[in-house]
Amino acid sequence: MDKSLIRKEVLPFVLMFGSLIAATLISDALLHQLDLVWIGRWLGIPGTLLILTSFLYSLRKRKKITFGKPKTLLRLHETLTWLGALMILVHAGIHVYAILPWLALAAMLINVFSGMTGKILLDRSKRFLAAKRETYLSDGLSEEQVEKRLFWDATTYDLMKKWRSVHLPITLAFVVLGLGHIISILLFWQWQ
Repeated sequence: MDKSLIRKEVLPFVLMFGSLIAATLISDALLHQLDLVWIGRWLGIPGTLLILTSFLYSLRKRKKITFGKPKTLLRLHETLTWLGALMILVHAGIHVYAILPWLALAAMLINVFSGMTGKILLDRSKRFLAAKRETYLSDGLSEEQVEKRLFWDATTYDLMKKWRSVHLPITLAFVVLGLGHIISILLFWQWQ
């Protein structure tokens, strides 16, 4: 059976992102059920620290640091970002009453989605398209027939390649909005 790029690569990605949302809903519901909602209020701090630690990969990739293996740091980046995002989502819950935290939360979700797109979909999709092309060519199809059969898959892949142009600006937006949220909390905290 010939699977399309959407069923083979996009659907698992959607399920992985959906697991983040499901884990958030389950964690938040458990905290409410156990009358531990106050824990969620403090999860923003470790969540932020995990996300900041995950930037070691970006620093290594841009040669700002020299320690660590890039592949190991990439796995650490993915894991810490997912866990940090989970903690921040539970932290936010449905208790956000100002626009700045909502904007920071939206930027974080878009950033996580963008990063997952690059990691999961782009690499897999490139390999999937190459394998499909080879199969069609080995079946004796002409280059023109192969191009016609791969049109929608190739179009999907071309759209996914554009993730790099949005990931960095979204990361910067998330950082600025997150810092704004943290600073506003510190400014308006009841320190007595």
